[in-house]
Amino acid sequence: MNRKKVFSIIFSLTAAVQPVLSAAPPQQNMKLVRKSIDQAKTYIKSGKDYDKAEKLMTDLLKDTVNRTNVRIYDVWFQSVCGQYDAANEKLYLKQKYDTAAFYNLTRRIQQVAFALDSLDARPDHKGRVRPEYRKDNAALLHALRLNIYYGGTWHVKRGDYRQAYLFFDDYLEAVRQPLFEGYDYQQKDSLLPTAAYWATLCGFKQQDAGRTLKHSQLALTDKGKRQFTLQYICEAYLLQHNDSAYEATLLQGFDEFVEYPYFFPRLADRYNAQRRYADVLELSERGLKVSPANTLFLLAKSVALLNLERYDECVESSQALVRQNDQLPEPYFNIATCYLNEALVVEQQNEPRKNRQRLQTLYQQARPYMEKYRELSPNDKGRWAPALYRIYLNLNLGKQFDEIDRLMRNN
Repeated sequence: MNRKKVFSIIFSLTAAVQPVLSAAPPQQNMKLVRKSIDQAKTYIKSGKDYDKAEKLMTDLLKDTVNRTNVRIYDVWFQSVCGQYDAANEKLYLKQKYDTAAFYNLTRRIQQVAFALDSLDARPDHKGRVRPEYRKDNAALLHALRLNIYYGGTWHVKRGDYRQAYLFFDDYLEAVRQPLFEGYDYQQKDSLLPTAAYWATLCGFKQQDAGRTLKHSQLALTDKGKRQFTLQYICEAYLLQHNDSAYEATLLQGFDEFVEYPYFFPRLADRYNAQRRYADVLELSERGLKVSPANTLFLLAKSVALLNLERYDECVESSQALVRQNDQLPEPYFNIATCYLNEALVVEQQNEPRKNRQRLQTLYQQARPYMEKYRELSPNDKGRWAPALYRIYLNLNLGKQFDEIDRLMRNN
């Protein structure tokens, strides 16, 4: 067969197919092998029934005795190339054809070629390696290589991330194949980082940590998508329960992409859960150096200062937030809580006469902020109801106290 016949049309579209090397059937004698090969070649020369030729060869390979027969793999390769030629010609002529099947053929050609090459490159009885098919097959596959990549993107566009991953993985793994020695894809193929990114995305979409991480380091070299790749890596470590790697990657992501919305909130939540409030404060202040008006950083700073019992600073920080956006509930709650916590400290001194005026002032200061929080977050009764109960009780506000008391009793 003239392998140069294969068209080199590239479609920015994809598909996948499972290798057919895994069946396990009856013994075949050499006479049957020769007969099957001759029949397959007849199909191939006729320019039709390529699928029948392929089946004859894959049936032979069900017998483990035949799996080292280079001729079988060569004829199998020719039969798949014939199917590809026919499909490609239909697409070229704008005739109806299954695009997914076309891409499957592209991927299958590569798989069969690799299997053939591994046998073809075995040392002879003198230890010499003289592959007979490598040069021609490598040139043919090189011409088709982009269709492996575009096969992946075609499946991504259709949301079939499992099939898409298989194409991108094949595209990337081919780089290390001896068949392609001399093509120097590692240095010359500018699509490798992008293919690695898509493979990483496909692994993430499948919630498969292994697939997400497999090509992730190469994916990170795609600078335009680096923040997304770091996010997918974090999610993979979460799936693996690898806490140290998860936190380290969150930090890396925050260091490089301070304002990207994924890294900071998860780091802050993690630190808060571990009572590492000073770390939250440090993180938020680093963020504010880059984005001084960032609401998320300002709010995290306010909460950190509250947890660190630095009440005056918390009130100041929270009031700045209120001036920036008076519809945010959390700053009102934080300010009121600062005053209530200070009141609790004063009450613990157990000197009611001496501290009466101070306590009245603190409860009066807390009241409008907690009432505003109630207005903005009416469903969060678990936070504002006990606080207002305490405020109204200490300020002797009977009407307001009775209303909160009834509300708490009914709940």
